[in-house]
Amino acid sequence: MPAPAPTLRLPRRRFLRLAALATGATLGKVSFPLIAAAPGSSTPFPISDHCNGHTFFNPKQSDVRGFTDFLRWKFSAKPAAWPESVPVKSRRSGPQAGAGTLAAHWINHATFLLQTAGGTVLTDPVYSERVSPVSWAGPRRVHTPGIAFADLPRIDVVVLSHDHYDHCDLATLERFNTAHAPLAVTLLGNGPLLRAAGFAPARIVELDWWGQHTTAAGLSIRATPARHWSNRATSPRNARLWGGFFFQAGERTAHFVGDTGYNGEIFRTIRQRCGAPDVAMIPIGAYEPRWFMAEQHCNPEEAVKIHVELGAKQSVAMHWGTFQLTDESREAPLTALAVALAAAKLPPASFRAVDPGESVQA
Repeated sequence: MPAPAPTLRLPRRRFLRLAALATGATLGKVSFPLIAAAPGSSTPFPISDHCNGHTFFNPKQSDVRGFTDFLRWKFSAKPAAWPESVPVKSRRSGPQAGAGTLAAHWINHATFLLQTAGGTVLTDPVYSERVSPVSWAGPRRVHTPGIAFADLPRIDVVVLSHDHYDHCDLATLERFNTAHAPLAVTLLGNGPLLRAAGFAPARIVELDWWGQHTTAAGLSIRATPARHWSNRATSPRNARLWGGFFFQAGERTAHFVGDTGYNGEIFRTIRQRCGAPDVAMIPIGAYEPRWFMAEQHCNPEEAVKIHVELGAKQSVAMHWGTFQLTDESREAPLTALAVALAAAKLPPASFRAVDPGESVQA
């Protein structure tokens, strides 16, 4: 009889810390220093209401869940069973959008292909099998990307909303850099991650909240606030900024919300400063248990509030159905979204959850 294959074992605490990073949990309490730089000190980032010069934080919110809370969740959790695989009909993108049109194709999780009059954009591209600090453990995808890598059109711009593993997939970023050499637009502090994926410094743009960049093709990209945090296994906590992006190309606009907990002030301000988007891409998944996740992920009811506060003409759901990160079932966000829309007396077509590869157009 052949010898059994060796089993790789990690110390329990180290395994849980890796799980915390993969599922979006902070690994300790965070205290934010006063927003003031010491005389003569060197600060890599502008001091603001969300940055002390070295690390970032959510304005008017100083308390976040820590590793002890993560352990409390994990040791009491009863996560719903997810299917091992979900069949997906792989699709191809349509032709380049004209001056008066915009198409948002949902590929998986927070990855969208945007076809605009100012070029093609890919948001938070993730094509890897797992989202984790390591390739052999962590959340595994249950469906293939809705548009295969080889079937994508040429990508002009990649945007990166923050550094969490289910959004910042270095292996995928490296593939896109090699195959398409796009411009990369991200938030402050994330540039080194893109350089690690092979992007030339000249093709990386880092923005603070409300910062704006216009491409040579006329696509305007503006960074917007979100209620979240940042961390990777080998970096200081909150050393990189998080957020979303507001796009304008020709006559059409779109808002990629990014990862966020609910904060009505944020989204009302985005509408005031950027206008109401034609299309909004809003997260609806990874929200249970609420006592732990509310500070970093909105639930479907809150997602509908974001849709209303942005004044979006139509919204499309993201951040659900690809990787099991939290306790709710795969289909629970869809049911809850329908209930929330009915309670708000909004038509189902105003905020859709589409199949991977399907799109909404404006």
